[in-house]
Amino acid sequence: MASEEPKAKKPKLSVEEKTESPTKETPAKLSPNSLFGMGNPLLDISAVVDKDFLDKYTLKPNDQILAEDKHKALFEELVKKFKVEYHAGGATQNSIKIAQWMIQEPHKVGTFFGCIGKDKFGEILKHKAEEAHVDAHYYEQDEEPTGTCAACITGDNRSLVANLAAANCYKKDKHLDLEENWKLVEKAKVCYIAGFFLTVSLESILKVAKHAAENNKLFCLNLSAPFICQFFKDNLMQVMPYVDVLFGNETEAAAFAKEQDFETNDVKEIAKKAQALPKVNTKRQRIVVLTQGKDDTVMAMGDKIETFPVLKIDPKNIVDTNGAGDAFVGGFLSELVQEKPLDQCVKAAHYAANIIIRRAGCTFPEKPDFK
Repeated sequence: MASEEPKAKKPKLSVEEKTESPTKETPAKLSPNSLFGMGNPLLDISAVVDKDFLDKYTLKPNDQILAEDKHKALFEELVKKFKVEYHAGGATQNSIKIAQWMIQEPHKVGTFFGCIGKDKFGEILKHKAEEAHVDAHYYEQDEEPTGTCAACITGDNRSLVANLAAANCYKKDKHLDLEENWKLVEKAKVCYIAGFFLTVSLESILKVAKHAAENNKLFCLNLSAPFICQFFKDNLMQVMPYVDVLFGNETEAAAFAKEQDFETNDVKEIAKKAQALPKVNTKRQRIVVLTQGKDDTVMAMGDKIETFPVLKIDPKNIVDTNGAGDAFVGGFLSELVQEKPLDQCVKAAHYAANIIIRRAGCTFPEKPDFK
């Protein structure tokens, strides 16, 4: 995907200082719990519905909204009335799941923390994470039900209704601080958290981020949505000094640039300025990776800006672009945790996103065909 130059010159990001980055042919030895993720677990419930169902809950055919009181009954009705499919979802969990799928063996390279309810949907979520070979350790509480995301499909459209519920209830002292859980964080070489979790538990993110900086591990964050850059700017900027790899898309990058007074809309310039923001762990240079849909992906590292063309796809083959960003990150992390060169990380990211947009929801075939 990048220009043909000798392997040695390609930027590498070795997970541990003083280890030689393995080549594509000899990946780093992977052990369980090498990749850690923490975020909002949601059970995706998808079904083909009719227009009457959309009208009843005032849903637009192609939209993403947070559930309000009027949507409370929607989830149960969806399950009772239509043929549903369940998938483990939520942004971070999706990325960890995709990374594990790309890696295949060993199982449970990916660890995931988040909060669910002690209920039927929580049990299904645990089962689905297990099926994906992710080592999920949920904080289970009974005050709020498990978070869900209804995907109401009509023709080519998907109307998404997310009810965060239990996902909002994650508690650092009740889960992350417990010795057996913290040990799993200590085993990780790479940590990834989507920006959505900034609305839930800033103190949990900071604990993981500081641990990564102190131990020269990789800490990765996603801008996730324009509203995170706008309304959770303070939380975001408390975490930013610890970020080794920052992900985002062009609309999130634009919102971030506006809030940071970068005075530019140019994605390359935004990547460069975000890359240069203050950083705690000076042993590593920050990497900024910004996607632009079908346009080239932009990566900033040091004083270098690289662009990578995405894989071409016939628009007729695009089924659902909702999981593309999560899949991109999952593909990238799958190579990053194996200490592959950065261009190989981007190549895997583009491959994973290309596979996911051909399918409904964040689902994938049994095995990847990635070289």
